[in-house]
Amino acid sequence: MKSAAISRFEFAPAALQRTFGKSRISWKCVGGRTMLDRFEQLGAARIRTPRQEASEPPLAVLLNTSGGLTGGDRIETAVDVGAGCRAMATTQACERVYRSLGPEAELETRIAVGEGARLDWLPQETILYEGGRLSRKLEANLAPGSVLLAVEAVILGRAAMGEQVTTGFVHDRWRVRRGGKLIYADDLHMDWANAGLLDNPATLGGAGAVATLLYVAEEPDHLIEAVRAQIGDAGGASAWDGKLVARMTAADGQALRRALTGALSAMLAGMSLPRMWQC
Repeated sequence: MKSAAISRFEFAPAALQRTFGKSRISWKCVGGRTMLDRFEQLGAARIRTPRQEASEPPLAVLLNTSGGLTGGDRIETAVDVGAGCRAMATTQACERVYRSLGPEAELETRIAVGEGARLDWLPQETILYEGGRLSRKLEANLAPGSVLLAVEAVILGRAAMGEQVTTGFVHDRWRVRRGGKLIYADDLHMDWANAGLLDNPATLGGAGAVATLLYVAEEPDHLIEAVRAQIGDAGGASAWDGKLVARMTAADGQALRRALTGALSAMLAGMSLPRMWQC
């Protein structure tokens, strides 16, 4: 009788805990100085604003207190730079995307840059572990006369640990508008379900890391030769209609970082990369 009674119960599988985080930071210009205007953080998303030298723009350092992401996790970030301001945003460390049981980890960034303002969006690289799945979106709305420098990079496993990603998924989506008009759209899609696709010379050619750089300004063309010199054989760069775009690949994260720091430094208009990039 006891075993028969127990058999009538049905147990639903336990729901897996997921990470959620949402943060927003904005700056405004007061008396010629860039001042913090709005600051919000929720869940695993946190922002730190370290003290900067008087000659440096304010810096937002983003961090994920969960220690990494896996399938079903979601982090949302909003960065607004008011008219006439300049600011930088980076991450405390490289983000990590661990093995997923199915869904993607989602990273969504919304950027707004006011008239005559500038934002340097400089997150450190994202490391994709074996079986990791990542969906990342960047939406930027730029006012006339504003400047945006943005980078997003993915490292496929830790080469120093002998890791090699053989299953995984990455979808990187960029949409940039100026004055409400779409001026740049890009989708980078990597799916290991198609065996051997990323080893093709027309795709990654077996590279273990890839990055996209975008510089939007009224006249970015004067930087093209300096950027190409820094990239070298690691990729290519083009400039047209107020945009400079570079795509880079490298054998591993260390090689990509060397090329990235050189190219970014050429576009930072006399400023240095955040200290987190130099650790």
